[in-house]
Amino acid sequence: MAINSNGPSPGRFASLYSEVQTSRLNHPLPLPSVLKSSFKVVDGPPSYAAGNPEEIAKLFPCLFGQPSASLVPTGADPSELGGNLKIGVVLSGGQAPGGHNVISGIFDYLQDRAKGSTVYGFRGGPAGIMKCKYVELTPEFIYPYRNQGGFDMICSGRDKIETPEQFKQAEDTVTKLELDGLVVIGGDDSNTNACLLAENFRSKNMKTRVIGCPKTIDGDLKSKEVPTSFGFDTACKIYSEMIGNVMTDARSTGKYYHFVRLMGRAASHITLECALQTHPNITIIGEEVSAKKQTLKNVTDYIVDVICKRAELGYNYGVILIPEGLIDFIPEVAKIESEKMLISMVETELEKRKSEGQYAGNFSRQSHFFGYEGRCGLPTNFDSTYCYALGYAAGVLLHYGKTGLISSQASHAPPKQPPFEWR
Repeated sequence: MAINSNGPSPGRFASLYSEVQTSRLNHPLPLPSVLKSSFKVVDGPPSYAAGNPEEIAKLFPCLFGQPSASLVPTGADPSELGGNLKIGVVLSGGQAPGGHNVISGIFDYLQDRAKGSTVYGFRGGPAGIMKCKYVELTPEFIYPYRNQGGFDMICSGRDKIETPEQFKQAEDTVTKLELDGLVVIGGDDSNTNACLLAENFRSKNMKTRVIGCPKTIDGDLKSKEVPTSFGFDTACKIYSEMIGNVMTDARSTGKYYHFVRLMGRAASHITLECALQTHPNITIIGEEVSAKKQTLKNVTDYIVDVICKRAELGYNYGVILIPEGLIDFIPEVAKIESEKMLISMVETELEKRKSEGQYAGNFSRQSHFFGYEGRCGLPTNFDSTYCYALGYAAGVLLHYGKTGLISSQASHAPPKQPPFEWR
């Protein structure tokens, strides 16, 4: 992606950033082919609920069943829609690599196709909307954050807009700023909140429309319509590098078992992906434990069996991956640090087996939690490009008057096709 013509010169920031950051700032971001030229938005099948449709229809009477939307190539140019827009953007929930590029994509779409538009960034998450704390985004303001990790451009927060007073505050803010649209960048809770905002605004015939962008490094915002959430690819690569380092350390010393707990409270997707990338000695998958109705004793025995077999081969070291939410899949246990609990239980079982002559090895352990380290790294090329396209598409949806939808980029098979083949 070329620097916006009215943006700053890259040389201006040369003394402020490392060579890696500078190279990332200038990394090109190809758009999907449909977004490169003329296109239009067409209505698709009605939206639906994966479960409890009657209950959800009652919660969202103005939005439930409205048509989905797709972008298709055509001779029409969105610039022909005319008018400039006032759009707000908010980062909600935990950080995920690529969030800055979503904002950059929204901003660039409006610069390219709705010239004269204004973008406001709400500071500190949804609380920024309620308190009307914002900054007007400009090319100079946005440029240093392109392809960079973190959410520090406008910062995030975990507040929710849910009480009548809070909805009134949000209404007052969007009315004061005369917003045509609002983009909520967040996970499942945040996008539910975005839909509630969209429902509230539409029920009161307000002009502000709301579009969501799916974010969570846990990778648990996944469906046919949302093939992936941004941040997952980057986080897994960061964690996998760290796991690889620990594996080399274990092999170098030859005397430690490293129990590594990975982020993912409600899903083990990160643990599974990192296991596929690094091939550790043992990987525990929470969903598998749940499906097999395994107890904590079953899991402990499995780990101990592997340790004993490795000891027979002369290997008294290894790496064990554990999802953060493992204990949630085992109803008998309260929420505690799963890796430390497993270490204690493994030690007890090994001592028992040693006394029975079933184990003759040596067991030393180290515990790790790889969590926040993966949330704000420099986004991978995939997340950088994917997020930019998500933001650009969110701008399109708002320009065409859509609300209560999530911006999504699908891909033709195979999944590793370059982004310009996305749709």
